[in-house]
Amino acid sequence: MSYYLKKYWPANLAAILTTLAVCALQIGNNLLLMQTFQSIIELNMRSFIFWTLILVCSWVILLWLNGFEEFLQGRAVKMMNNAVRRDMTATLLKKSHSEYHETDTGEYLSWFTNDVSRIEELAWKPFYQCVACAANAVFSAVALLTLHWSLLAAALVNVAVMMIVPRLFSKRMEKLGKDCEEGQSKATGKLKDILSGYDVLRSFGRVERFRKGAEEASEQIEKPKFRLTYVKGFIGAGFECVNVTMQLMIDVLIGVLSISGVIIQSALMGGGNLCGSLSNGIGTVAQILLSFSSTKPYFEKITVRGEDIQDEERGEIKKIKNSITLNGLSFNYGEKPILRDLSLTFKKGGKYALTGPSGCGKSTLLKLILGWLPGYGGSIEFDGENARDFTPEQLSRQMSYIEQNVFLFNTTIRDNITLGENFTDGQLEKALRGSALIGDLAGMPEGLDTPVGENGSSLSGGQKQRVAIARALIYNRSILLVDEGTSALDQKNAGIVEDSLLDNPDLTLILVSHHLSPERKARFTGVYNMQPAEERLTA
Repeated sequence: MSYYLKKYWPANLAAILTTLAVCALQIGNNLLLMQTFQSIIELNMRSFIFWTLILVCSWVILLWLNGFEEFLQGRAVKMMNNAVRRDMTATLLKKSHSEYHETDTGEYLSWFTNDVSRIEELAWKPFYQCVACAANAVFSAVALLTLHWSLLAAALVNVAVMMIVPRLFSKRMEKLGKDCEEGQSKATGKLKDILSGYDVLRSFGRVERFRKGAEEASEQIEKPKFRLTYVKGFIGAGFECVNVTMQLMIDVLIGVLSISGVIIQSALMGGGNLCGSLSNGIGTVAQILLSFSSTKPYFEKITVRGEDIQDEERGEIKKIKNSITLNGLSFNYGEKPILRDLSLTFKKGGKYALTGPSGCGKSTLLKLILGWLPGYGGSIEFDGENARDFTPEQLSRQMSYIEQNVFLFNTTIRDNITLGENFTDGQLEKALRGSALIGDLAGMPEGLDTPVGENGSSLSGGQKQRVAIARALIYNRSILLVDEGTSALDQKNAGIVEDSLLDNPDLTLILVSHHLSPERKARFTGVYNMQPAEERLTA
């Protein structure tokens, strides 16, 4: 928390200074009000008019400052929230492929939405409230000292009591905050799962499961949040009981001093308010410290700061001149062996097909070459250089990967192909023809600017795969890994796409397919029939 407050200290300082000015005016207005009533007690009309005018001017200034305070605090909160999300993004980007996919995307979504909202409610807003309460306490102490030292002493006794009690509850509040955060994350994942399975549940008449799942997720969100709310409420009520008792004792002291002529009579009205402002300020600060404790689980998720990410200084992997070589490659998913002692060579410009039954490791092999799965045995070499010496990002700069379940962003076809980069019309046309997508665009009024919908919902499965193939072609990677990338295409379009890939002499193609016709097999440099780890690879 302190990291972000310090990072944006100019914006926070401006907000804090404005808050201090607001608090000073509020306490000053209390003293002005006492002077106004003292004029009434003394029957001094001139003095009454003078202090009334000063009080009115002070209130006008205070109201304008209140608006400016809201603006400055809102600006600082916006900056810090954006920084938190940037660091969450940096934390995710630092994860490996396998680490990222260990957690459901619904939980990551909760980071960027629920977590940031909770941080704002439990950290940023309470921080400014804490500053205001502390300032009110300090200015009230100064004002009380101008009346009589005994009033300040009485108020400080109240403060001491209010500072001791919260320490008894900080651990409890921290645990409740963690329970609340975990409940929201799990519920978000459950809601995402239920919403994604809407069509399946409806088609099988299981709408009750949809309804029940939504209700359970809602309860999972609300139950820990309710517990956190009512515990804070009971603790706050206890604070108030102590505070009210102390306030009554202070009022008695003010009455005695006023009757004795030690302080002005109007202090009967304003003195109690000043004492209350001091003790309430410190008491509120103590409660807010509990709120800060409950934000700890949210900040612990952020392990990387945006400015800490630097480009890798390790050498750039060069485009292959000879081959990709697998030597004694082995890989397990947990205790289950997927690949065992696999040795293959893919020569530059060669066209290779991987066939075999489901579960034999075809897709896993592609992900190993991409550098997505660590912890394998043996070696993968690019022209003799070990793949372990490079990051997945470095490897991906010369490889493209097309999987069967294509993901498309909820933008246009053009943006999904270019991913925001600038390409010439000639490059676009070449990629569109090579992917057999140009025929589809002819029937779309908006052409390349056609919206695809959420995850390409407005396109057919074949069209989505053609967009993915066009994306791979336009980035002109020297190695293309295709995992059933033409499975959703009809025979004619699949032939056009495959011919385009097979006819590219500079492209090293490794394609996963369950079935290849004899005519297609003849066009590949090599066709490897993969078997489960217990059996041998045949060619």
